[in-house]
Amino acid sequence: MARLTRLCVPGALHLVSIKGNNNQVFAQTAEDFAYLHALWLQESKRHGIKVHGHVFLPTSMQVLLTPSDLQSLAKCMQAVGRVYVRWFNQKYERTGTLWQGRFRSTVVDAKVWLMPCLMYLDWAPVRAEVVDSVDDHAWGSYAHYSGKVRDPLIDAPEGIWQLGNTPFARERQYAEMVQHGPTGPQVVQITSALESGWPLGGAEFVANLQMLTPRRLSPLRPGRPKKTA
Repeated sequence: MARLTRLCVPGALHLVSIKGNNNQVFAQTAEDFAYLHALWLQESKRHGIKVHGHVFLPTSMQVLLTPSDLQSLAKCMQAVGRVYVRWFNQKYERTGTLWQGRFRSTVVDAKVWLMPCLMYLDWAPVRAEVVDSVDDHAWGSYAHYSGKVRDPLIDAPEGIWQLGNTPFARERQYAEMVQHGPTGPQVVQITSALESGWPLGGAEFVANLQMLTPRRLSPLRPGRPKKTA
């Protein structure tokens, strides 16, 4: 069966992920993470991508973003991947691939899933057993939204402004919310959508999204199609 084309909807929220090949560690020092962050800052601006959240781990990275056109997401991911591999291979005197195939992505219903997705990113280092607490990981967007640092990579989405009337109130509310983390079912749904490529949202969201793209947005029913008379 032919592989479906990647779903990209300009102006919609997307969650993307890419992993190291066979769990290859591709970021292990502060210099590695800093270079990856700077590269994302450069290429996201160059290709018209708004980055709302991110987490960089030793063997994977996930980014919550909004592309400006049909090609901006693919071009940005290709540029980040190509430049980083060249830099990493030169630094560590290695050759060959670094990534596990194509990046994965899902289009997200921002009205329902924005906050769960941001928390999903914040808790990724804990789930991966890289750190014991969300406060301990420096290479993600949690530090920005909780008021610890100002990250130039982050373009805060509209939903963040609903957390409070002042920056301090929003930061405090966000930090308190993240401490509870996404629920187990939310983690399962987000992970499933990310791995499968199907949209993350309810039936109405998917139906509205279908009017914007000719690509099929749900799995086919199992079994052979019925014959027509």
